[in-house]
Amino acid sequence: MKSYYTVALGMVASFALGAVAVQTLHAQAKPPAYFIAENDVTNADAYKSEFVSVVEPVVKARGGRYLAAGNATTLSGDAPKSRVVIMVWDSMDKLQSWYKSPEHQKALQVGMKYAKFREFAIPGVE
Repeated sequence: MKSYYTVALGMVASFALGAVAVQTLHAQAKPPAYFIAENDVTNADAYKSEFVSVVEPVVKARGGRYLAAGNATTLSGDAPKSRVVIMVWDSMDKLQSWYKSPEHQKALQVGMKYAKFREFAIPGVE
């Protein structure tokens, strides 16, 4: 009978230790970061072939994911007259590392020939 109590006590202790470990890991995790851009495109063909085709692989290689891209639908107020892009990154540090990278800065210089960019980085909510 004592062995049943020992096993039960061991299981309860393991469960409690696991719960504490999970809470500690969640507390240390950084919230995701979101990149939002309004791109006022002046030459759609060149923008797509010379900018988008170069910047998309850089985003993926650096850990970003596209959540949405296209024209916005107005729900309230004035809709942007430009293309809207939303991306998510694991952290603000990773987003900023991508944004400041030489590959992205080079692509951005090309993109500025064909669009005006208005870009934001927003921390996610845990």
